[in-house]
Amino acid sequence: MNLTFKNRTALVTGAGRGIGKAIAETLARSGVMVICVSKSAESCGATAAGIVAAGGKASACAVDVADGAAVAKASEELLKAYPLIDILVNNAGITRDGLLFRMGEGDWNDVISTNLSSCFHWTKHLARPMTRARWGRIVNITSVSGILGNAGQANYSAAKAGMIGLTKSLAREFAGRNITVNAVAPGFIKTDMTTEFVNNPEVAAKILEAVPLKRFGESADIAAATAFLCSEEAAYVTGQVFAVDGGMAM
Repeated sequence: MNLTFKNRTALVTGAGRGIGKAIAETLARSGVMVICVSKSAESCGATAAGIVAAGGKASACAVDVADGAAVAKASEELLKAYPLIDILVNNAGITRDGLLFRMGEGDWNDVISTNLSSCFHWTKHLARPMTRARWGRIVNITSVSGILGNAGQANYSAAKAGMIGLTKSLAREFAGRNITVNAVAPGFIKTDMTTEFVNNPEVAAKILEAVPLKRFGESADIAAATAFLCSEEAAYVTGQVFAVDGGMAM
């Protein structure tokens, strides 16, 4: 099925690598103008340049998504250049794993700020024009860790669970303005963040015991689900959490 996009502009956070990069590239192939956001100007710039080289439309915006003031400033500048950002994909995320008793306050705050508070800031600043246009798509990239929990990831699981609650609340708030808000919950996906697990045969085998499909996912799997939720075809879907996890959370 070819997804339908009508001259849309999207902003994707964490677009410099992994899942965010795959989402940006997938949307661009469908004709969407994509604003690639990451903390590193080099990484988001490389993603945008790759999209343009492939014939797509993209720009780059380097901003620390954990910094609310920086997000506010970037949003103001972006909305001058792009009067309507129709699609927002909150994907940026970090991990600072550790058992609770060994977890420092900084590790907790960094993960909450980057993974959860960033969604609040971007949505607050970019959704208002969507309400005026009476059309919008917001997709939050959460995790099965936010559904099932995971030992050693109290901060990450809490942030990702918070994204699910935020998704469902905003879906109700924005429904009257024809803005859908959904979440995609990846399982174990092969990215830079999971390299140490994927490349360790013993650890990988242990992880895959919990995955009915018995394989790790690809960034393209998450990008495909996200692109659908951003499209015209997903107009009657809101407040949902799509687990793309090989069956882990079923």
